[in-house]
Amino acid sequence: MNKLNELRAYIKNLGKVAVAFSGGVDSTFLLNVCKEVLGDNAVAITIVSPYIPEWEINEAKELTKNLNCTHHFIKIDEVPENIKFNPANKCYLCKRNLFEKILNESKALGIDYVIDGTNIDDTKDYRPGLKALSELNIKSPLKELNITKDEIRKYSKELGLKTWDKPAYACLLTRMEVGTEITKEKIDRIEKGEEYLHSKGFKAVRVRVHGDLARIEVNPELMDDILNKTLLEEISKAFKSFGFKFVTLDMEGYKTGSLNVKE
Repeated sequence: MNKLNELRAYIKNLGKVAVAFSGGVDSTFLLNVCKEVLGDNAVAITIVSPYIPEWEINEAKELTKNLNCTHHFIKIDEVPENIKFNPANKCYLCKRNLFEKILNESKALGIDYVIDGTNIDDTKDYRPGLKALSELNIKSPLKELNITKDEIRKYSKELGLKTWDKPAYACLLTRMEVGTEITKEKIDRIEKGEEYLHSKGFKAVRVRVHGDLARIEVNPELMDDILNKTLLEEISKAFKSFGFKFVTLDMEGYKTGSLNVKE
């Protein structure tokens, strides 16, 4: 039995599930398989918060519409007090906050199992949020069945999912240094900056913030594309209109967890 069929069998045994849905590669693949196996007994639940970009929420809505899947939203208007100053353990605290809300919502819907798209490769990186998932008994079928990111992309392509080659993304809090007060103004600047770079063709990108300075990371393969004098001037002008005073380009390019050393 291949891993995709193992996943189908795993999900079938659960009977009824709520998928913590971000609209990324992993959760879209997982939701698609759940919908295929369980039909209307699979629902999606998405958190809407100040530190999740609006475009990402809109994409999630479109994906569940295409999958003909019931989609529930939990709105959080303010940054929770325990992560307001971006503590070193913010990922743990944030996951704990969010998944407690997802669990409560799923129970109100009469669903016992909440599952998420954590895959086996996630265990090889610094992911403090995984501890919160374990404490709350969230099931992670892709991790439990040793399904890798590459396999998820491969299966997603075979299943016709347009997210198969979608770049990895993460909440906007990962762009700020530990100890930085999280404000709507700072989050908006980051979101505008990354959306602008997306519009210029840079999909795997991060805007890391250090005070009034924006440090741009782009995929190393695209470094030659961004090192264009006219384009750099346009980017600098745009970023300053978003509220940044200084704009820099990280010479090492985009890399996950580049602020982890601060944590």
